[in-house]
Amino acid sequence: MSQGLLLHTCCAPCATYVVKRLGEEGWQPSLFWYNPNIHPYAEHQQRLECLRRFAQGTGVPLVLASAYDMVAYFRLVVSHEDKAERCLRCYRLRLSQTAQMAQRQGFAAFSTTLLISPYQKHELLKEVSYEVAREHGLTFFYQDMRPGYRESRRMARELGLYRQRYCGCLYSEWERHIQERSRGTTAVSPKPEVQR
Repeated sequence: MSQGLLLHTCCAPCATYVVKRLGEEGWQPSLFWYNPNIHPYAEHQQRLECLRRFAQGTGVPLVLASAYDMVAYFRLVVSHEDKAERCLRCYRLRLSQTAQMAQRQGFAAFSTTLLISPYQKHELLKEVSYEVAREHGLTFFYQDMRPGYRESRRMARELGLYRQRYCGCLYSEWERHIQERSRGTTAVSPKPEVQR
């Protein structure tokens, strides 16, 4: 018998494989969209629209947060720009909101599509998720989904889903540009130049 689970969803491409795998594990997931870390707003909306199309196409229920909570995100991460610290705060914010929504909607368990990404801080994510689950009296379903990452990319391509090039936050986009510049693949400057 399938059990309901609220799945924090960072984007549609990551959801492809995770939803399939959760079904194989006996879960009936509902997608939850709460990602105030994604900037700019147009990027946030593009990813959300892509997720809506995926949810409609697969028949997986989609639960949306009530607002784009950008201010709450920046209040947590400003002055904590070190990658480990800001990721910790970002994970906690998004997963706490997921747990609260799970309680309101009557789910006993939650998980996150972030578990599929080889670019996330996996052990930190796992630790925060279990802490949040204990705080809210819920079950956190853990499985290392990273072995399915390539499959998720293939599935996303086949479905024609928008595939982003950075995690979503302003900091990760800036870091991507710096890395591309150091490899000589872009002319973007890591710091704005003052016009004189």
